[in-house]
Amino acid sequence: MTKQPNILFIMSDDHAAHAMSCYGSRINQTPNIDRIANEGIRYDNCFCTNSICAPSRATILTGIYNHLNGVRTLGDKLDGRQPNFPKLLQASGYQTAIVGKWHLGQGGDNDPTGFDYWNVLPGQGKYFDPNFIENGEKKTYEGYVTDLITDLSLDWLCRRDKEQPFMLMCHHKAPHRPWVPDEKHAHLYDDIDIPEPETFHDDYANRASAAAAATMRVDRDLKEEDVKGIPPEGLKPAQLKSWNYQRYIKDYLRCIASIDDNVGRLLDYLDQEGIADDTIVVYTSDQGFFLGDHGWYDKRFMYEESLRMPFVVRYPQEIKPRSVQPAMVLNVDFAATFLDYADVPIPESFQGTSLRPLNGGNVPEGWRTSMYYRYWMHLAHHGVYAHYGVRTDRYKLIYYYAEALGSTGAIDDPKPPEWELFDLRKDPHELNNIYADPAYEAIVKDLKDELHRLQHEVQDIGVVEI
Repeated sequence: MTKQPNILFIMSDDHAAHAMSCYGSRINQTPNIDRIANEGIRYDNCFCTNSICAPSRATILTGIYNHLNGVRTLGDKLDGRQPNFPKLLQASGYQTAIVGKWHLGQGGDNDPTGFDYWNVLPGQGKYFDPNFIENGEKKTYEGYVTDLITDLSLDWLCRRDKEQPFMLMCHHKAPHRPWVPDEKHAHLYDDIDIPEPETFHDDYANRASAAAAATMRVDRDLKEEDVKGIPPEGLKPAQLKSWNYQRYIKDYLRCIASIDDNVGRLLDYLDQEGIADDTIVVYTSDQGFFLGDHGWYDKRFMYEESLRMPFVVRYPQEIKPRSVQPAMVLNVDFAATFLDYADVPIPESFQGTSLRPLNGGNVPEGWRTSMYYRYWMHLAHHGVYAHYGVRTDRYKLIYYYAEALGSTGAIDDPKPPEWELFDLRKDPHELNNIYADPAYEAIVKDLKDELHRLQHEVQDIGVVEI
C-alpha cells in the first residue's frame, strides 16, 4: 500500500483570487502562496456553492451542500454529529488538528469534531491578543492573530507522532473585515496608489434591482473602523470613493502580506523536516470577495468576484509543477479529494467528486460543465437578495427569488423576483443582463432546464418554484 500523504490545508477568510499574484493580480504580490502554485497546480475555475463564510466551511468539512448539512446562513451552527472528512481520516490512522477560525458554533455538538487537537477562535476572533478555545478550554494569547495561528499550527506539527500521517487545517481569520494589519506591514503601500478595478464606477444599470439595492458600496457603506479615520473635508463624491478605497484596500492587502509570510513559515517547516514531498499542501479561501469591483466590498452575490475561490495545490508525487487546470471544481469536492488520497472510501452521501485525476492533468469523461449556487440570507447584513442560479462555461443564469423562507437571520421582507442572464464570453464583467433579449430565448430555456436538473441532483428540492 502506498504511504498515506500528509495533508496541510491552509484557508484564509475573504481572500479573493485576484489578490494573488499567481492569479495575475494587478494589486499585490504573494510570493509564498505562489510557491504552492509554481510547484503544483492552479485551478482557474474553482467556485463556492454559497458565498458566505460559515456555509462554505461547512460544505468543505462535510462534502455536502448547505441545505443538507444544515448551515445555510451565518446564523446556523454545524451539527458535529454528522460525518465529515476529518473523522474518516482520524479513523484511518491520521492525526488531525484544526487551528484558527472555526465560525460554525461552539459548545456541545457545535464544537469541532474529528480532530485530535483543536484550538479555534470564538466567533470572528480579534486581530490582536485574541482569545482561543483549545479543546474546550478558553485561553488568551498575546500577539497578532495570523502569527499566532501559524505558531500554534507549527507547535502541533512539532509535537505530532512522526510515524503517522497528519491532516492539519490552518484557518486564518485574515483578511476579514475590519482589516487590521500587523506592525510589520502597517506602512506597506504608503507611497503608492492601488489601481482601481475596471468596474469601480459601475452604476448598476442593465441589472436586476438586487445590484443597486445591496449595501456594500465603497463610497457610502464603509464605516470609520473600516477606513481607520475620517476623510478630509471638501472631498467631492468621486474623491471620497477613491479615498475610501485606498484606505480599505491597502489594509486588506497588508493583512494578506502577513498571511503570505506565514504560509512561507509552514512551507519552510515541511522542507526542514524533509516531508515536503510526502505532503499535500492546499491554499484556498472560503469564498471570493469584491475588491472595489462593481464599487463593492464583501461577497454573497453569484457574480464572478464573489463566486470564484483561489485554489492552489502542491503534491510533488503526483502534481507537475506549474500545472493549470481550467475544469470547473467546487468546494464540495475538497472532502472527497482528501479521502481519495488517503485511500479512505468516500461515503455515498458525499456530493463532491475527487479532484485527484484533475491534479494529475486528466479530466474524467463526463466531468461537470455546470454548477449550482444558492444564497439564503435575504437582506441580512448587506441587503443582498436571496437567490440561486446555474453557471456553465459560458453563461450564468441567476434567479432572485428574494424571500427569507424562514432562513436563520434572513429578513422577512419579500421583493419582486427577477432574473439575470450573462454571456460571460461577451460580458466577463457581468454588466449587461440579457435575460429579456429574444436572441437568447432558447438559451434561457436550456439553462432553466439545467438549473432544475442540478437542483434535483443535489437534492435541493424544496426551492421556490419558478
